[in-house]
Amino acid sequence: MNKEYEVVIIGGGPAGLTAGLYTSRDRLNSLLIERGLAGGQIVNAQWVENYPGFPEGISGFELGQLIHQQATKYGLETVTAEATGIELQQEQKVVKTTESNFIAKAVIIASGSERHKLGIPGEEEFTGKGVSYCATCDAAFFRQQPVAIVGGGDAAITEALHLAKFASRVIVIHRRHQLRASRILQEKALAEPKIEFLWDTVVEEIVGKDSVKRLKLHQVVTGEKPTLEIAGIFISIGLKPNTNYLKGILPLDATGHISTNEKMETEIAGIFAAGDIRYHSARQAIAAAGDGATAAIYAEKFITGQS
Repeated sequence: MNKEYEVVIIGGGPAGLTAGLYTSRDRLNSLLIERGLAGGQIVNAQWVENYPGFPEGISGFELGQLIHQQATKYGLETVTAEATGIELQQEQKVVKTTESNFIAKAVIIASGSERHKLGIPGEEEFTGKGVSYCATCDAAFFRQQPVAIVGGGDAAITEALHLAKFASRVIVIHRRHQLRASRILQEKALAEPKIEFLWDTVVEEIVGKDSVKRLKLHQVVTGEKPTLEIAGIFISIGLKPNTNYLKGILPLDATGHISTNEKMETEIAGIFAAGDIRYHSARQAIAAAGDGATAAIYAEKFITGQS
């Protein structure tokens, strides 16, 4: 039988966990569905320095665990599963997952994002054999070896700084001539002697045998096509929203994001969206948490007929 809840939350990152904390404290019977670890993408952050309440910083993994612990303290149920769709049945919403189906009066979608891939030869073949999307997870495998990281935003430069603690060299490959990362991260990276930069450059192919050995590059200004001998490549070129399962259910923009109003309401009454999947999201943990709290407050008003 399909189990019924007042609120079903899809996604266990800062948005979903905060939503679960608020709905549970409001004594709404709530379920959170998460396919991976509590905390979402933030668990991959080695150290979070800009989340309020932690002046010395905190690991992303620990932050996710603490928010989950706080939410479940008030009765939030959690299940490990992947959402595959939502079906509307009059006033009810049926959330379909890989484990079971769950019926809810209100749904909060906070399924977050996943890493973009380069889509070049060798990327799939060498994933786990020198190709990685998580420096926090895999940096220690490359002690005293040269590695490259592709990207120029906050995430890429944070990972480059982490890699510098292990690798002999860290080559940042960026398709533009300047970084998009925050000033403080740029200053740290430019001051790190192990970090080098290849500007105006893209990777065209990843080459190896049993593992990654070299990269075929393209210098977009000069047209040169050099190679780079490395032991590993870390890819950090942004995120895409996890909303494929919502196609045909909710309107999505060209990039797959969901439009909401200031109450986190979507075009369907009783369905809310929060965090990275929202159009024009700030893509910061603290902003996602705020979205989750807002969605929970208005979900409670929807359920009790106050909206």
